[in-house]
Amino acid sequence: MTQTVELQQLIDQLLQTAGVQQNENLVRQLVDTSLGLGRDPASRLNMKISAAALQEMRAAFNIFERFAEVPKVSIFGSARTALDDPTAEQAETVARRMADLGWMSVTGAGPGIMEAAARGAGPQKALGVSIRLPFEEEPSEVHANGNQHVAMKYFFTRKLMLVKESRGFVCLPGGFGTLDETFELLTLQQTGKMIPAPIVLLDRPGGTFWHGLQKYVTEELEAGGLITKGDLDRVLITESVDAAITEITTFWRNYHSIRWIDNTLVFRLRNDPTEAEITQLNEQFGPLLESGQFQRTAAHPLEIKDMDVPDLPRIKAVFAKRKVGELHRVIRTLNNFKTPAVSLD
Repeated sequence: MTQTVELQQLIDQLLQTAGVQQNENLVRQLVDTSLGLGRDPASRLNMKISAAALQEMRAAFNIFERFAEVPKVSIFGSARTALDDPTAEQAETVARRMADLGWMSVTGAGPGIMEAAARGAGPQKALGVSIRLPFEEEPSEVHANGNQHVAMKYFFTRKLMLVKESRGFVCLPGGFGTLDETFELLTLQQTGKMIPAPIVLLDRPGGTFWHGLQKYVTEELEAGGLITKGDLDRVLITESVDAAITEITTFWRNYHSIRWIDNTLVFRLRNDPTEAEITQLNEQFGPLLESGQFQRTAAHPLEIKDMDVPDLPRIKAVFAKRKVGELHRVIRTLNNFKTPAVSLD
């Protein structure tokens, strides 16, 4: 026990000397975990994975932090697609038009669909998260200066950054990597491990890529009881760039954000719902609740302490966590209550 106290005192002294002035408890945990790895019989490979992952995440966090207040859309698609292919042209158009609306585009910083999207966004509105592979081409010229680009060694850290900061996702046809990213999104949304966000599966005019996936999901996964019926309803499958952009921007028309506080889910909104609208929520989505009803609420003390948009209107409910995959239905209903100007401030 004496050694533990002494060690904690040394860690505290280290933090003070290093000038750490915020999130001290979390930094202390990081240091303690690193020391624990050193004491464990961890292999050199495991240590290298841990060290590289943390270094990569720090570099990525620093780049993304500069644009924390800017809404972002992640655009996925094949690295093998020619830039004159219709799907590449769609990716470029989506990114350009989203940039005109004030959004940044996040891509894997590679060739093909990724390069097309980065070109559409332009150097000021493109963020790139590439993967270091022996056969991978250099990042596109849009990311040549490196100020808005980070290279990752591991796919899992790369996927974290491709998903973590974005408020919308557009997936175009691609291979294993694109499908991996798409299914990761669907899994995170289904299990409630990421905030609800719009997902668009954008195909070429007359294309069958995503409808083929939809057929497989319906006839094999859903029919076999491997997923819940309607799990794919959270995505929009379309050939229209206009529809893709509308899907992403209108998802945030009234809904702002959510936060779990103990077992209660708080929805933050841009407009205060009427009594009739709250009644509609309870009638339509009551079965999704563990107990009680949807009701108005003031900002929780934790939200006030964290300055977590405390001035916005709120409703709360004891949402059944096993049904978090249905949150997108609640959000779409909330967005139909009012039609304010779209703003992500």
